Amino acid sequence: MGGPNRKRLLISALVIAAGIALVVFGILRGEAGGVFIKATRICMECIGIG
Repeated sequence: MGGPNRKRLLISALVIAAGIALVVFGILRGEAGGVFIKATRICMECIGIG
């Protein structure tokens, strides 16, 4: 019952859970600030300020 749809749902849930876990791991390592600084620098270069 369910077959492929159930399997697809399980795989989707596992991928989402892994993504959330990796984001949390990155935040705990303090990488969020570095990513924000890089994103800001790229954005400023795109609009010609940086």
